[in-house]
Amino acid sequence: MKLKVKNVDVMASSPAVGMDPADCAEIGVKENDRVRVSNGKAEMSVLLLTSDAFVNVGEVLVPNSVAKRLKVKDGDEVDVVFSPSPESVRSIRKKMDGEVLTDKEIQGVVNDIYLGSLSNIEVSSWLTALYINGMNIDEIAAFARAMVDTGDVIPFDRSPVFDFHSMGGVPGNKITPIVVSIVAAAGLMLPKTSSRAISSACGTSDFVETFCGIEVTAEKLKEIGETVGGAFVWGGSMNIAPVDDIVIKIEHPLGINPRAQMLASILSKKLAIGANYLLVDIPTGSGTKVPTIEVARAYARDFMDLGEKLGIHIECAITYADQPVGSAIGPNLEARECIRILEGNEHPASVIEKACECAGIILEMGGFQNGTEKARELLRSGAAHRKFMEIVVAQGGSPDLKADDLKPGKFTADVISSKSGYVHSINNKDIVSIAKALGAPNDKGAGMLLLKKKGQRVEAGDVLFQLFADNEAKLARAKELADRYQPVAIEGMLIKRVTAPQPR
Repeated sequence: MKLKVKNVDVMASSPAVGMDPADCAEIGVKENDRVRVSNGKAEMSVLLLTSDAFVNVGEVLVPNSVAKRLKVKDGDEVDVVFSPSPESVRSIRKKMDGEVLTDKEIQGVVNDIYLGSLSNIEVSSWLTALYINGMNIDEIAAFARAMVDTGDVIPFDRSPVFDFHSMGGVPGNKITPIVVSIVAAAGLMLPKTSSRAISSACGTSDFVETFCGIEVTAEKLKEIGETVGGAFVWGGSMNIAPVDDIVIKIEHPLGINPRAQMLASILSKKLAIGANYLLVDIPTGSGTKVPTIEVARAYARDFMDLGEKLGIHIECAITYADQPVGSAIGPNLEARECIRILEGNEHPASVIEKACECAGIILEMGGFQNGTEKARELLRSGAAHRKFMEIVVAQGGSPDLKADDLKPGKFTADVISSKSGYVHSINNKDIVSIAKALGAPNDKGAGMLLLKKKGQRVEAGDVLFQLFADNEAKLARAKELADRYQPVAIEGMLIKRVTAPQPR
């Protein structure tokens, strides 16, 4: 049936179009059926909504997102016909039943997610099935390859290509620019693509964009990587494994991140840039994605097994994550702390140690002996800072960048200890909640500065941490949250006094 496009500026949770019930009856479709919309150049299978109030006979209501994919505008003519459910729906049902899928079936699901042929409900069912039933290593490898096939691949002429990825989950994990700068200063190439925060207070891209550009094309990343040796750009600015971004938006409200999806997501991006060597940082500790060393070892085995199947040499670093890394949490604060270390500041030691240990493993994969000591030498000598500045300038940053150019929010508050003792624990999840209440990561000045860490002595009246915000109301809300959560637990050395019964 030929219908005229009526373009509407509305947000739709799933690709859909609207038609008058009379037109629906003529082609034999009803509400929530699928229809294929085509204009001779592009076509798309979408869900059908019906209305006799908002759309006239002879018209099809097309939201902007669908119009963009079809490259149609108001008044254009399109052909609308019934479309059966895609074959991938059967594959989703198979995975819901716990069955193993073939490479072709997995490819079909991924392609249909990319093309918008599956509704959000169907994609949610896919994610739930993965969460409950999982995938074996062969399926995950096929999943990763299928995700790569939906986007761009960057063919670097220079090799080998080294890469680094942190699974995240620990606040203040600001080591990526330091690791990249050390490795690139040693003459290896590490074109790092990073993500923004999904559920955390600050992702790598959220703080890197405070001092240089992070949105580049695939061609630009290739140029920077091959000429400078390193990069720290936002992966979302390129068409690398785009299905991952679609899925993230759907899984976020569900509050789940299926293991198979996460592993395939990480490795698809590494395959897309042609990584030959990869180090995976697995932060492990209470309040993180990986709570115990046993779970961390299981992830490490999966990563290395997948590396063998995908042709990537993968090693893993299981790192301490019972408390935030360093002192700063939030975009400007993390950027300042990161750059200060590159400038030669020797604090916080935890950031330096983690960055040098991780960079050292990559250097050893690249043929260097005593990698950690080599990494420390490159950091101490200023070579890593010089390489960092080359990368910053290549990504559009200032050649005169200094750490202290990054200013925290002007609204501040101190959180005081009500008693003396020692810092017994720091709750990572509560820290993230408070930082997000302050406005991080969208408000670049928002964040926290931890002044006391685990094991340190605290006197009543000492400042435990400082809050910073760009907005006074957000500061007040975060201060209230901090007082309620009390994320820094103070305990004395005495746990309990045990005495014998007094004689009568």
